Amino acid sequence: MSTAETRVSGSTGGTTGRGTGGSTSGSTGGTTTPVGRLKALGRAEYTLLIRNRTALFAALVVPVTMIAAIKASLKQVDLAGTGLSAIEVAMVGSLGMVLVMAVYANLTAAYTSRREDLVLKRLRTVEAADHEILAGTALPAVGLALAQSLVMIAGAVALLDVRAPRQPLLLLGGLLAGVVLLTTLAAATSAVTRTVESAQLTTMPLFLLSVMGSGLFVPLDVFPDTLARICELLPMTGVMTLVRAGWLGGIDGGDALRAGLTALVWIGLALFAVRKWFRWEPRR
Repeated sequence: MSTAETRVSGSTGGTTGRGTGGSTSGSTGGTTTPVGRLKALGRAEYTLLIRNRTALFAALVVPVTMIAAIKASLKQVDLAGTGLSAIEVAMVGSLGMVLVMAVYANLTAAYTSRREDLVLKRLRTVEAADHEILAGTALPAVGLALAQSLVMIAGAVALLDVRAPRQPLLLLGGLLAGVVLLTTLAAATSAVTRTVESAQLTTMPLFLLSVMGSGLFVPLDVFPDTLARICELLPMTGVMTLVRAGWLGGIDGGDALRAGLTALVWIGLALFAVRKWFRWEPRR
């Protein structure tokens, strides 16, 4: 176990074992509150993240480079009826890529790695609750995704002549819904992921579904009606609808409500899957 992992195990500690009736011993004064424990877990995960160059590359560089790929793919798509330019569609899609890569793919590998290295098992022997362990592990990736999204929005408005967000609160709500959804889906996906290397395979189905059917590359407006209605039920579609509407407008209250409900339903299903199947023990 690395120095950072050892540090977080010690800094959150205060009990001798979960469910064993052990008494509290050696509590540290600043980290025995939920906020303190989350900070300790987040600091340790941040240290591990910045040391992992592959994860940083996937989280920081890949979504940005995908802007060119998204824009190129739109040359074959007729956007005349959508009221959107190619660069606007590409920038909204890039926000979805940030969420998928920085949060979902990164955290699936992180949860799998911590489980196989017995870090999750050790953390459960201290006073941090299960949801605190999962949330603390996610904090750096979530912060990175939100910060990168804000930088990309500001850069697009300042440098690429993209219109400023029409409904900032709706845009923020879409990003937060995406963060919660993809964090819980990452925890659920880690249950069927045996190794960090295999996370590239287990995250591929959601990645492809999101890219092809949730509006990351192509707006659903250009799809045939039947196909568009099917794609509206995919996990990331509600999130992307809210993000696009918050940035570029063009949606009524009813559509925004349906998109929000779709996102909430998928969050509920993901939470159920985590409670039912999440693995704290190594898959050996």
